[in-house]
Amino acid sequence: MTRIAVFQMSAAIDPDHRLARIVDAMQEAAGKGARLLIAPELALSGYGRGPAFNREAQTADGAWVRALGVAAARHGIGVIAGFPEAAGDTRYISAVMIDAAGPDAPVIYRKGCLYGPYEKRHFTAAGPTTVIAEIAGLKVGCLICYDVEFPENVRRLALAGADLVAVPTALPNGAPAEFIARHIIPVRAFENQIFVAYADNADSEGDFTYQGLSSIVAPDGSVLAAAGEGGDALIYADLRPGDYARSRAGNPYLKDAQRQRLIQASTA
Repeated sequence: MTRIAVFQMSAAIDPDHRLARIVDAMQEAAGKGARLLIAPELALSGYGRGPAFNREAQTADGAWVRALGVAAARHGIGVIAGFPEAAGDTRYISAVMIDAAGPDAPVIYRKGCLYGPYEKRHFTAAGPTTVIAEIAGLKVGCLICYDVEFPENVRRLALAGADLVAVPTALPNGAPAEFIARHIIPVRAFENQIFVAYADNADSEGDFTYQGLSSIVAPDGSVLAAAGEGGDALIYADLRPGDYARSRAGNPYLKDAQRQRLIQASTA
């Protein structure tokens, strides 16, 4: 069993206090037995920074990532958190993945598909990639926000062996977003027979207001934990992959998808 926590983070937090707020959430979650905390998209900077992203973005070994690594080791909890990444003159919406016990360098996932003109104005899309990190004994894949709305992205991670797909997000509020949070996320878990952890921002910053409704969903589509639409929230779930063997046997999507790939490869 592995307990994980999702940190739904209020967007009203001042940018200068965001790192400290995430570290506090890590400490609180670790105290309740969690071994991994997942924070939202661009949690370390805020989503609505606009032109400031260009100067505020940090490298994959910058101060934010180093500080989270120190906190992970101190509190004994892994962390996944979104940040604006600087790679030379290029800017990505990225997430750092850190295992508290791991000797390896942090793993970085870059958002594959950007949503709307705002993101495309300030960032570069990385395209589809398969990024899986070993954290707290789990194989954790990562997608960011809009990425999870493409079913092939989750299927690719599931076929690569992910136990859990972590999704830092900045889902804006509204009827379509509520449908995504309440329905699409459970479907992604069910159709791939894996766990999905969806960590949204909440409340408002500048012109942006977020849906909240963060959740942790099981391979059978059941919601193990969920947050409301507003405010900071820490939600927890105990992940026991073996508990879902019956669901996987009854819905052998991955097994049959792999069989189809072999058939297609043999006839190509």
